[in-house]
Amino acid sequence: MSTRWKPNVTVAAIIEREGRFMLVEEHTSEGLRLNNPAGHLDCGETPEQACAREALEETAHAFTPSALVGVYLSRVPRVATGEDITYLRFAFSGELGAFDATRPLDEGIVRTLWMTPEEVRGSAARHRSPLVLRCIEDHLAGQRFPLSLIHADVELAT
Repeated sequence: MSTRWKPNVTVAAIIEREGRFMLVEEHTSEGLRLNNPAGHLDCGETPEQACAREALEETAHAFTPSALVGVYLSRVPRVATGEDITYLRFAFSGELGAFDATRPLDEGIVRTLWMTPEEVRGSAARHRSPLVLRCIEDHLAGQRFPLSLIHADVELAT
């Protein structure tokens, strides 16, 4: 019997302030990379909840998703590990909240950066995946969908 294939479900916060985007610099199996604040959906949480949690864990800032920027499917072969991973990413724009200076960043996160769109485009070789730039470009193009587009069954948290 073969194993059933499942994509890795991830979430990403597309955070813009004064024309700059917040990215995280993180250690990966491919070396030091740039990414949107992002991570995996955990059991029992909605994509919006996961996005708020991951943004807090990776940036020490509260984040409240207000719109869905897009849903993305991406296949990423990892040269260093030989893995062939498919990601299903939900990207959200929203409101950046308070910074908690006492909160440590997630393991592997080196720092947060604020970059202009030109700087993000110019650093594409350092992106964790092509979705980093794609989500920012979609945000810049004004792509926003209501959060009600995502339905989470009430039984999810039980």
